[in-house]
Amino acid sequence: MSIFYVTPITVEDYRRRARRRLPRFIFDYIEGGANAEVTLEKNTSDFNRWQLKQRVMRDVDSISTSTSFMGRDASMPLALAPVGMAGMMAQRGETIGARAAQAKGVPFTTSTVGICPIEEVQQAINAPFWFQLYMLRDRDLVLKLLDRAKTAGCDTLAFTVDLPVAGARLRDFKNGMLGGGVKGKISQLAQIVSSPLWAISVGLQGKPHTFGNLSDEVADPNDLDNYKSFIDAQFDPTVTWKDIAWLREQWDGKLLIKGVMEVEDAKSAAEVGADGVIVSNHGGRQLDGIASSISKLKPISDAVGNDIEVFVDSGIRNGIDVLKAIALGANGVLIGRPWVYAAAAGGQVALENLLDLFQKEIATGMALMGVNSIDEINSDLIELID
Repeated sequence: MSIFYVTPITVEDYRRRARRRLPRFIFDYIEGGANAEVTLEKNTSDFNRWQLKQRVMRDVDSISTSTSFMGRDASMPLALAPVGMAGMMAQRGETIGARAAQAKGVPFTTSTVGICPIEEVQQAINAPFWFQLYMLRDRDLVLKLLDRAKTAGCDTLAFTVDLPVAGARLRDFKNGMLGGGVKGKISQLAQIVSSPLWAISVGLQGKPHTFGNLSDEVADPNDLDNYKSFIDAQFDPTVTWKDIAWLREQWDGKLLIKGVMEVEDAKSAAEVGADGVIVSNHGGRQLDGIASSISKLKPISDAVGNDIEVFVDSGIRNGIDVLKAIALGANGVLIGRPWVYAAAAGGQVALENLLDLFQKEIATGMALMGVNSIDEINSDLIELID
């Protein structure tokens, strides 16, 4: 009966509203994971394996959710994760994310395969933001993108290392988004017709629908299949930590290595000069049947947390999840699906409202845990229940 709610509040509320508004192939792109989506489900359910401790009779009259990471202050320990094609979920979606993040005092990360180019994001906020990049076969293109990011004012590079090849995201083939030929295009058209709000706001008013950072590199930038072929050909399965060391020499800003799931890899990231790691299984979109991100956070934080900053993404759906991540050693979290659900459902206002909710949940949780600052949250305030 949630369809009768007057106002969406939670991530799940925005998810349901986004599902009604978006064409199926777009919603499935956000929603889906790899193969049987086992890891996708574990990313959220494994947060329930941990419970916080409630402490009473503490003076909690001066609660602050503020913190700092990657050399900058933030209103709470949260950043917006890079989401490919966010501009297909809401009209110029990357700029919506950037403006909402700026308004609420948290970092925004734009994707290599975003619809809006880096320069458009910069013009939207005229402030530093984070840029996500892959190691491409064409190293000159990597250097070109790094130069564009520096010029646009990006101060932190989130470098994705868990994509030597693309995962088997079967929903994108089932719904005709990829590899469907003529039948797939007809199916997409039918889905668009049944989504009139999206068709007007994004389909017509949100053009151009090209990968803005790569539009000069693809022969026909209006053909999604051409983009997929180009990107698939650019993923480099030969990349090693030596290539990350080379990247460190090229980039003089902060460097985050995104996609680390094992202690040995976190140590390698620190050794090549990374400023931090993001414990991430790519939202369950790469290798299915592996651990959830939250289950790998504490071992990695214990191993490298004194040397570099540690973040986690995948599965965070509310402020309580954020508190659990901090208690397990994270400096902060990144949210992907939640922010695009909100942007798709109601634009910048909806996303700002969702970020307000996250911050309120964090603050309320802190009060009931008996702490006033993020720095006071540690492993003494959480326990494993199975």
